[in-house]
Amino acid sequence: MGDVIQLNQYRKKRSRLARGKDAAENRARHGRTKQAKEAERRSREREALDLDAKLIEDKTDREGGPKRS
Repeated sequence: MGDVIQLNQYRKKRSRLARGKDAAENRARHGRTKQAKEAERRSREREALDLDAKLIEDKTDREGGPKRS
């Protein structure tokens, strides 16, 4: 005689395996290499430094008077 199986457990296991396969395909398709991530990080840092360099500091305080040291 054959083994008794629980259909609900079988369906859940089959679903998990299918989702795992889909996830692996997505990681391969959309994943980025370490070099690509590092290049993007450097680019963001460079843009932030460039923007900070262009910042014009206001010589007055919030009330409109000159800053006091």
